[in-house]
Amino acid sequence: FYYFVRLCLDKILLQCILQSRTLSGADAINALRPFYFAVHPDFFGQHPKEREVNENSLKRLNGYLENLQKPGFRSFKPTQLTFYVREREPNSSNVQESFSASGFRAVSFTLHTRDLLSTVLDILNSCSLSTEHVQSLNVNSQPHKEAKSTVNRPIKWDKTYYSFTGFKDPEEELEQAQRVETTLLSWLDDNEASAVKKLKKSLPLRKELERLKIELSHELQLSDIRWQRSWGIAHRCSQLHSLGRLVQQRPEILENVKGRTVVFTDRSGMSAAGHIMLGTMDVHHHWTKIFERLPNYYKLQKRLLLLEDRISQLLGGIQVIYIEELQPLLTLEEYFETLNSFYNKLRDSRLPFHPRSLRGLQMILESDRYAPSLHELGHFMIPTVCDPAALQWFIFAKAQEARENLKRKEEMMITEKELINTSTERFSLDRLYKEPSVSSAQMIDCCKRLLEESLPYLQGMHLCISHFYSVLQDGDLCIPWNWK
Repeated sequence: FYYFVRLCLDKILLQCILQSRTLSGADAINALRPFYFAVHPDFFGQHPKEREVNENSLKRLNGYLENLQKPGFRSFKPTQLTFYVREREPNSSNVQESFSASGFRAVSFTLHTRDLLSTVLDILNSCSLSTEHVQSLNVNSQPHKEAKSTVNRPIKWDKTYYSFTGFKDPEEELEQAQRVETTLLSWLDDNEASAVKKLKKSLPLRKELERLKIELSHELQLSDIRWQRSWGIAHRCSQLHSLGRLVQQRPEILENVKGRTVVFTDRSGMSAAGHIMLGTMDVHHHWTKIFERLPNYYKLQKRLLLLEDRISQLLGGIQVIYIEELQPLLTLEEYFETLNSFYNKLRDSRLPFHPRSLRGLQMILESDRYAPSLHELGHFMIPTVCDPAALQWFIFAKAQEARENLKRKEEMMITEKELINTSTERFSLDRLYKEPSVSSAQMIDCCKRLLEESLPYLQGMHLCISHFYSVLQDGDLCIPWNWK
């Protein structure tokens, strides 16, 4: 009986393996198209926090999918992911998707499956997306219909069978995998050695980066040099070397950069905040043209500031601001067009705001919303297409709450800075920082809980507070702000 049962199990296991391989990597990508459409970072241009979370989660998901396709892959550590999923209106039949008022929703789920088909279905189900196309795809890809009908017939053994034979109960293993949750201590224990190794390897490059940054900032009399994305140290050094070579070749074109901030990003130009943007994919010829155009950019910037003042006057003295961390990286031209369109609409509506009645309040303009809202940090988020009458009512109704939020923001920033300094000193960290998508409230909560722990692993490390666990290529440790 024992050998007969074992033979049956081996046969079933072989058929399961064959079935799991019927969904190829290309099939998985096709099956996940609705998911990618719902979470792709390019659709979150107006929401940098959500965009960054989705970028990071997609990287980890792609790594998980790649591992599933590797021959002999055995490590199936549960992977927790968070995505912001674009919403559709319930009755919308538009192929281009129709958005609800919020625009998106947050979805968190844990992957612990061992084959592509189950993983794809888990992802789609977790995001409340249809799986019908996956089921039909799986049917079409079956090499033998007989095998499919055999495997899909449920077989459940009594618990006494596993006790008698010593075999592992697959249902029990799955339940255990679902209960596994990464903790900060266990993750640091597993990854500290790898992070230390990468950090030591990066130290010479880190010193070189700091030297290059100081030299170029001094030579060009720059206010600062920044990077839009978290590129590796070697990549950043390469970008500074390229700028240094341009300075040597064409020193005359760099006369107008004094006091400015240079930002290495995806495209060249001047940002809405007035920073000089150097596209990392552009050659020196493009950078040269940007530096030559700086006088014209400065003239446009003066017109932009004047436009902000006029909008402020029409709205009772409320200040129009642009927040780099919370808004997409717009060019100066794009932001000017947005402001100009909004100004013309306000001017024609002639809203009866009392002069200077809203002084001290702040607002930012957004292009992808239809209803105004109040951010937890105290600034109003105003859609460019907002109805002027609705805008007036909303600002009046929320003015006091906005002032309270602004006051709370100042207090939180002070508390956050103090906790960062205390945590850095307590754990002998070389650096403690957060990703832009992590709010001050989240950072404060994270640091308070860290200070209650004993963490000798962190001495001399670079610690980044993020939304997920990761060891960056240069040895920085990333931990989620809501770690367990």
